[in-house]
Amino acid sequence: MKKQTMQAAILVEQNKPLVIDEVELPSKLDFGQVLVQVNYSGICGSQLGEIDGVKGEDPYLPHLLGHEGSGIVLEIGPNVSHVQVGDSVVLHWKPGKGIDASPPKYKWQGKLLNAGGVTTFNQLAIVSENRLTPIPASFDMKAATLFGCAVTTAFGVVNNDANIKIGQSVVIFGLGGLGLNIAQAASMVSANPIVGVDLVNSKLQLGKKFGLTDGIDGSIENMKQKILGIVGSHGADVVIETTGNSRVIEQAYKLTNPDGKTILVGVPQKGDNISIYSLPLHFNKVLSGSHGGNAKPNLDIPRYIRLIESKKMSLDGLITHEFSLGEINQALELFRSGEAGRILIDLNT
Repeated sequence: MKKQTMQAAILVEQNKPLVIDEVELPSKLDFGQVLVQVNYSGICGSQLGEIDGVKGEDPYLPHLLGHEGSGIVLEIGPNVSHVQVGDSVVLHWKPGKGIDASPPKYKWQGKLLNAGGVTTFNQLAIVSENRLTPIPASFDMKAATLFGCAVTTAFGVVNNDANIKIGQSVVIFGLGGLGLNIAQAASMVSANPIVGVDLVNSKLQLGKKFGLTDGIDGSIENMKQKILGIVGSHGADVVIETTGNSRVIEQAYKLTNPDGKTILVGVPQKGDNISIYSLPLHFNKVLSGSHGGNAKPNLDIPRYIRLIESKKMSLDGLITHEFSLGEINQALELFRSGEAGRILIDLNT
């Protein structure tokens, strides 16, 4: 592997825009590492959390970001066997099949630039083998990007965390890219009704294309009564919270049936605690946090691709905006506004 450089978006300081600059790659790949040309990257709430420091001070600054993407394998390191040069791949944050390799050692301005097992806000990425899943060369690379987090997490929340049964009622708080995929997955397992709650009317309308039976404006005073009027006075069988807002989490818990499940996907800021009446948890009510939907990318991604290829599932319409790497700070602000579905960064431009 010859000496190479690339353009990348770097988190240098929390609560500041990312710095776009040239980064130097290591001269060789280590055990289990794979060099990938990143074609597209998604943006997830996790990146906003890192930028905003929701978990506190970041000890790894400066570092690269991004954990869902698609690309082409350019080179493989020692003992890599799960992917081959030329493969089209999904880059995902959840470990899958293959070696769990050590993080790459990039350089920026002559100093070490930190990165994890996968990053995608960069034109080239040295990725741990177990963060890659090969896909058919003919598959749409833009849609493939969503398998890195949004689709696998959302479907995992429905299948693994909530284990939704046919005919169960579902309420989803937050209809970003993840919430829309949760609505889609809930529809595919025949949940009913499926109620989406958001502050943006256009997202409520988009949600109906992905399986919502009802959309509720989260800002109205009688929101709780409206939801109970749809799911029944005892509350919904499953309530899924994606915003990470502590007050919304509390509302989600209250709207859950005494025998139901509240699944937390969004993560509150550090120190932003929730207050709940916990007695129902000693009986049948369940409150749990999701860790990526307990997805298994190497098993799940091929299944979802088969569903798409057989036209039993579609991701059309989920991607609402595209930006170049140079526009990534504008893309992050749009994501922060809540006005978008899924946003893609095109690393080819």
